Amino acid sequence: MFSNKSLFFWSITAALAGFLFGFDTVVISGAEKALQELWPRGEMFHGWVIMSSALWGTVIGAIFGGIPTDKYGRKPTLIAIGLLYFISAVGSGLATDPWFFAIFRFIGGLGVGASTVAAPIFISEIAPAKDRGKLVALYQFNIVFGILIAFISNYLLKDFSNEPWRWMIGIEALPAFIYFILVFFIPESPRWLVTIKGDLKTPISTLQIMDPDTPADLQIRQIQADHVKVETKESIWDSKYRFPVILAFFISFFNQFSGINAFLYYAPRIFEIAGLEKSGALLSSIGVGVTNLIFTYVGLMFIDKLGRRQLMYIGSVGYIISLSLVSMAFFAGMKGMAVPIFLFMFIAAHAIGQGTIIWVFISEIFPNHLRGKGTAFGTSIHWIFAAFIPAMVPWLFKVIGPGTVFAVFAMMMVGQLIFTWKMMPETKGLSLEDLETKLKAK
Repeated sequence: MFSNKSLFFWSITAALAGFLFGFDTVVISGAEKALQELWPRGEMFHGWVIMSSALWGTVIGAIFGGIPTDKYGRKPTLIAIGLLYFISAVGSGLATDPWFFAIFRFIGGLGVGASTVAAPIFISEIAPAKDRGKLVALYQFNIVFGILIAFISNYLLKDFSNEPWRWMIGIEALPAFIYFILVFFIPESPRWLVTIKGDLKTPISTLQIMDPDTPADLQIRQIQADHVKVETKESIWDSKYRFPVILAFFISFFNQFSGINAFLYYAPRIFEIAGLEKSGALLSSIGVGVTNLIFTYVGLMFIDKLGRRQLMYIGSVGYIISLSLVSMAFFAGMKGMAVPIFLFMFIAAHAIGQGTIIWVFISEIFPNHLRGKGTAFGTSIHWIFAAFIPAMVPWLFKVIGPGTVFAVFAMMMVGQLIFTWKMMPETKGLSLEDLETKLKAK
């Protein structure tokens, strides 16, 4: 799929932060009912403290992740992320108090949030324009691969020891350690070295590998030419960058109001509400992971061919249909496999659309000198809603019922379809510098 092996290795290594993101996000779903029984403090405490502690960390990590990414570099930030994941996994697995558990999950959340800034930025800055969509989408592919492995791991460990949840949570330390070691072998982003650090020598060897057909000194001059046009005191809040800010907000807003994180966090619980017994619910969760992986791969194959907008159209229509069916199934009291099948359709729609696109799109719509801050803004919006919505799910299911909740998600996806039609530009095939010029014109 990729002829440049070094470029692929650098990209897949950075994208492994996404594997840990996916694993960390979903592994809690297998342990959540055991945690509620162990620390019975009520639905709101369970939702806002136990289940959403990692997500609050993710919000902070996303909001401030652009600072170390810009100040210290993409590579050191990715190394620190691996360390945060490792500390979180060990601490959460050993926790004997709900507040200590929440603190260590919060630390892991910091890693997740920062990774959604640093990893897509790093990959977008080393990728050639024609392959940028596929290479950045490797981050999302690793997210869903991590989700699948977490579901499988939860199922295999469900009867392991007296407290299976500790092993479910703690096993993440192993891939976290592997990632931490591997990331030392990637280079620093040449665009960061040239535009932020002012280093014109170190990136030469990396640029020669990135694009062997173009002399490295010419690539550096092209990066510099774009950079000298900007004011050093510019902000993403300047009026000329209003359009990419609006785009980043809405793609993040609609991503979470599809209900994707709410579903992933509570998949076994939702399947049990739909009538499946506990073991069958965990097994169906594995089916969710497999569906997610397959259709993310499909999206990865087509993101640079069909483009970002076309995949968003496909995903939006799929969302509306599948979420409406899930809502109607709950209202009709349907039991058995009807709800899981409709939810598999929902996951497929997400994977081929928003799931494949969001990290690519946010990381490419901001100019080089503001990419860290712009990406941090977009990802922080994503994670604020990702923390708020799952935290409310146990309470909302109890008060208004799952049928109404999924109906609201379906209506929100009509809004996403309109956003894609009226506002979203196509970004495929353009260099980051050419894309900056195109978006400024809007």
